[in-house]
Amino acid sequence: RDEHGPESFRSSIHQMQKSLIDILEDPVIKNVIVLQTVLQEVRNRSAPVYKRIRDVIQNPEKHFYSFTNEHHRETYIQQEQGESSNDRNDRAIRVAVKWYSEHLKKIEDEEKIQVIFLTNDRTNKEKALEEGITAYTCEEYIKSLIANPDLVDRLACVSDEGKEIESGKIIFPEHIPLSKLQQGIKSGVYLQGTYRASRDNYLEATVWVHGDAEENKEIIIQGLKHLNRAVHEDIVAVELLAKDEWVALSSVILQDDGQNEDDIENEEEKENILKTSVNKDMLRPTGKVVGIIKRNWRPFCGMLSKSQIKEARRHLFTPADRRIPRIRIETRQADTLEGQRIIVAIDGWPRNSRYPNGHFVKNLGSAGDKETETEVLLLEHDVPHQPFSQGVLSFLPKMPWSITEQDMKYREDLRHLCVCSVDPPGCTDIDDALHCREVENGNIEVGVHIADVSHFIRPGNALDEESAKRGTTVYLCEKRIDMVPELLSSNLCSLRSNVDRLAFSCIWEVNHKAEILKTRFTKSIINSKASLTYAEAQMRIDSTTMNDDITTSLRGLNKLAKILKKKRIDNGALTLSSPEVRFHMDSETHDPIDLQTKELKETNSMVEEFMLLANVSVAQKIYEEFPEFALLRKHPAPPPSNYDILVKAAKSKNLEIKTDSAKALAESLDKAESPEFPYLNTLLRILTTRCMMQAVYFCSGMDNDFHHYGLASPIYTHFTSPIRRYADIIVHRLLAVAIGADSTYPELTDKHKLADMCKNLNYRHKMAQYAQRASVAFHTQLFFKSKGIVNEDAYILFVRKNAVVVLIPKYGLEGTVFFEEKGKPTPRLDYNNEVPSLTVEDTTLHVFDKVKVNIMLDASNIQHQKIRMVLVEPKVRDISTDGKDDDLLK
Repeated sequence: RDEHGPESFRSSIHQMQKSLIDILEDPVIKNVIVLQTVLQEVRNRSAPVYKRIRDVIQNPEKHFYSFTNEHHRETYIQQEQGESSNDRNDRAIRVAVKWYSEHLKKIEDEEKIQVIFLTNDRTNKEKALEEGITAYTCEEYIKSLIANPDLVDRLACVSDEGKEIESGKIIFPEHIPLSKLQQGIKSGVYLQGTYRASRDNYLEATVWVHGDAEENKEIIIQGLKHLNRAVHEDIVAVELLAKDEWVALSSVILQDDGQNEDDIENEEEKENILKTSVNKDMLRPTGKVVGIIKRNWRPFCGMLSKSQIKEARRHLFTPADRRIPRIRIETRQADTLEGQRIIVAIDGWPRNSRYPNGHFVKNLGSAGDKETETEVLLLEHDVPHQPFSQGVLSFLPKMPWSITEQDMKYREDLRHLCVCSVDPPGCTDIDDALHCREVENGNIEVGVHIADVSHFIRPGNALDEESAKRGTTVYLCEKRIDMVPELLSSNLCSLRSNVDRLAFSCIWEVNHKAEILKTRFTKSIINSKASLTYAEAQMRIDSTTMNDDITTSLRGLNKLAKILKKKRIDNGALTLSSPEVRFHMDSETHDPIDLQTKELKETNSMVEEFMLLANVSVAQKIYEEFPEFALLRKHPAPPPSNYDILVKAAKSKNLEIKTDSAKALAESLDKAESPEFPYLNTLLRILTTRCMMQAVYFCSGMDNDFHHYGLASPIYTHFTSPIRRYADIIVHRLLAVAIGADSTYPELTDKHKLADMCKNLNYRHKMAQYAQRASVAFHTQLFFKSKGIVNEDAYILFVRKNAVVVLIPKYGLEGTVFFEEKGKPTPRLDYNNEVPSLTVEDTTLHVFDKVKVNIMLDASNIQHQKIRMVLVEPKVRDISTDGKDDDLLK
């Protein structure tokens, strides 16, 4: 009605499709009809866009409707002889629009309802006009909505590349067409892989080759022309360069901070910085991007760069993620958007443009605002954080809830046991509890009791699908993004004290040497006798006066845990160090008022040992029962080259680190101590974590390497945290079937579906970790904002060609001290990769050297506010330094 007519929406260009959905989602656009013909085409072209259009149709406030024109007597048409499918579909759309216009004329209404047909297909529009249908292109229609000029900004910037190239200097080589790329990949001329842009150097990237070509697993790409318009995470085709053109990964940190978007001469000068002579052993396979197989563009958060030209409509947008190039957009709202975090989508990247073209999607709010920044980090790390839908919530148990006789059918009643939980302060999603008691024969019974989440989340319903999609709970500094609704996470599944709860129990009989004599698994009902913090549990263990059942149980657990830990370490398990940061918040403003590294107590280790033991026991059981379908977790051994930095750093302190096995590494780390430098061992362990590979979930039937390197365990899984990890729910289901406590279902024994699920779980797990680090980084900035300049002791972790990376133990904070600054003379720098060291003028800085730095917040760039670090001791020539925005220890 009014200015918004029912609309059919088609697009021959995928990116244009994305921009149109951005427009359709705007609250202004209402009363739209999307034809079945159109929905089918969208579904074939883009699953994400199809999902978004379905969501819009389901939103009752939008008045969007889908019309099944392909199944309606008046609108169905058959394909004519010689007519292409595309032409037939265009005709079907016009027939439906015409029929609907005629249909509405029959309704007696004071107001005449006008049907407007929207299409971006010029031919279809012309034919519609000839047939008397009111038709517009989407651009014409959007520009006619004069009350909402900002909608025009969301139109895709799709230009005719051919015309543009005539008027501009060609910067990039042409991309080879997909059909030729596929032939080239088949014949081995090109390699296909995932493009990974560097966070530290915008003129460098690596491509991880898909498949088994181990020797060429990673290919270096250097220089603007060789990067050839690829964007982080695109799937690309690469051509290897001749061996005499191979390079090494540069140790230079280069950020794209030029203001002139087409200043190519400046780029060439920067590329020369990369070309420094290196040792032949360091040269790696190097290539150039020759074509794009699949774009992986998403909406990007960031800010508009300040334009030099007043009243300009073309602006550069700087994404928050440094790996994404800046994007050229047209907007009429530049003044309004200054200082705001906004979302922009990429539409295309012509050969004659230094940056891709895109369009404005949404304003998120003021930069620096806590709510806005949290929204940005959740969007940037693709964390699903919308409230749970009614469809999902409808599968929750009805309250008040209680345990029924049916629930007890396959369960053991363990409410008589002295079970208690030990967790961090303020924990409401308690998913594990423990008990320990002596049995009649003098042995010890130990039980790990895990929340039975799979009792409440049944396979295949909306609640299950949503939990599977989210994959994990994400813990930010101030809030938690739950994987399952709060009724389960903080109430019915949380093993709180003094309430009956359903659990899945793993119970061992062990002797006093902590040797396992019997293991059994059972679904159970428990009633926890205490919910303790790590500190409270430690206080009980250490107390000379407390001898109650809970305390006795804790002492027994602690004693066994120490034996278990020693056994693990003797087997070659690694103990690595990574200072975690905890903030103390102001109760009213919720700003961080104190920042310290977390202190781990004996009880942390006690709980960890039994969780590890339960995970290993369950892994063995489900693999024994389901050799093809067990969901397991492995930690691959790092390639030897990963350890180079660690070995060289230790050597510089006259220490030897052996890396030929996990056991050799663990033993040499234990020996690597220096009486005059007690913190050295911690630094070596922190550096060791940087050499490690990521641990991943996998399906046992799709892999033959099960080993968990860090834990030195031949088999491992995740069973102990089903409230916050979906992998554990699947493991619970497998275990329940294995012990006859639940029935199976088809997806549970489909290894291809399990492998796909593992892929999503690994991705979600990684993104959750990055989001958590980003949250700590933001709160660290808030903390230093109110502090002014802070002077602290630091240790050098890495040296680069133009900077050193330092760690500040007090805050668990990592940052980069630069020795070059724009507009100032660069000091004489001499980088030695073998030692490793960096000589600045006459002062040589080595890895692990103790230094003093000033820490302050640099807010000169709102987009990338950063902790700035300046070297105070040793004093090098008076030069200014800079910091890095993602300075948190992993």
